Amino acid sequence: VQLQASGGGHVQPGGSLRLSCAASGSTLSGVAVGWSRQAPGREREGVSCISDNSGSIFYGESVKGRFAISRDNANNTVYLQMNSLKPEDTAVYYCARVIRYRLYGRTIYCDDFSSWGQGTQVTVSS
Repeated sequence: VQLQASGGGHVQPGGSLRLSCAASGSTLSGVAVGWSRQAPGREREGVSCISDNSGSIFYGESVKGRFAISRDNANNTVYLQMNSLKPEDTAVYYCARVIRYRLYGRTIYCDDFSSWGQGTQVTVSS
């Protein structure tokens, strides 16, 4: 399942963006999905992850309370709502299918992913 991220852009600090992750030619049903980001010169950072039924979610510490992940299985799309954006959120954002995870109640820890594919650039600056 190849996933494609979109919806990036340029926004001022404090602004919002909503990213979309869509499946190309297949369904996201039964698939956990994760978001990561990578800024120039920095390692890839896990941002968020959602189980197939939306019952379990993970947020990285740097985005907790500001970002919200959701999914619409009928439309084969996972969303990442990003609020109160900061300059340090500037990065290329990617989504991918989760191929190994752990569930602890309402928290999912996504440990391994399929290929990340092409990301979408998010730039936060004034």
